[in-house]
Amino acid sequence: MVIRKLFRKYRLSLVVILLLLLCFGLYWGDNAIKTDYISIFSNKLPEAFEGFKILQISDLHNKEFGKDQAVLLRNIEKAEPDIIVVTGDLIDSRRTNIDKAMDFIRGAVKLAPVYYVTGNHEGLTEEYSELEQQLIQTGVILLKNKLIQLKYKGAAISMAGINDPVYEMVTGNYNGFSEKLILEEQLEGIKEGRTDRYTVLLAHRPEFIDTYAQYGIDLVFSGHAHGGQFRLPFIGGLIAPGQGLFPKYTSGKYNKKNTTEIVSRGLGNSIIPLRVFNRPQILVCTLYSGSSVR
Repeated sequence: MVIRKLFRKYRLSLVVILLLLLCFGLYWGDNAIKTDYISIFSNKLPEAFEGFKILQISDLHNKEFGKDQAVLLRNIEKAEPDIIVVTGDLIDSRRTNIDKAMDFIRGAVKLAPVYYVTGNHEGLTEEYSELEQQLIQTGVILLKNKLIQLKYKGAAISMAGINDPVYEMVTGNYNGFSEKLILEEQLEGIKEGRTDRYTVLLAHRPEFIDTYAQYGIDLVFSGHAHGGQFRLPFIGGLIAPGQGLFPKYTSGKYNKKNTTEIVSRGLGNSIIPLRVFNRPQILVCTLYSGSSVR
């Protein structure tokens, strides 16, 4: 009886407090960056790459984390990466802001070499050419359907990147091509320069893991799925572009044949402006030469 009277007396205050807590929780979940760590073991990796750290940034979508991206850059610096890979959608085609994108890039290149591939949003804005010019001027290595040697301590692995299919549809001669067929054309192009070296691929789309495995890629970094946007306990992501409801590839590590795919939940939002149980993510992948955990 006493509790019921207290509830009636203070119910408005309780409702306000609960609403404030909910708003704070949603804001925190949409802005509090989480750094996650993944280890990769392979006998194909040279011993020189033991402990080599690859930090992945994906789907920033022009989101800001502090003035001049200070919060994001501080989190990256703490991780002490050897290289930074950006797997597309640095900008958002609905509200493209090159200055915001370059605030991050100018800070990132001071911390480690930056490698970059396009996402679908780079293909959907006419301003991308200006961004690309500034990326090159800042020292970012663009992997546009290109394979290079990544050298470290006298050894080397292969590093490749492919443009997002939407970017290729807009800028290339691919009328009537499916996204999968475009990816196969791109992978055929970089196949010619490959050797038996361990190969890392930057590719925006995680749903094409079967295609990456078909071409014998060892390690793939992808994004695009935004972690499923809303993550449900025991279920995972709710919806992702290219995968629909209850998508399979949204966050973490997946294996297909001899291919390992790392999928970032990303940092920003696009059409859906809110994340739920899905904090913005930085991924740090550490390479180890060998097949078992030490």
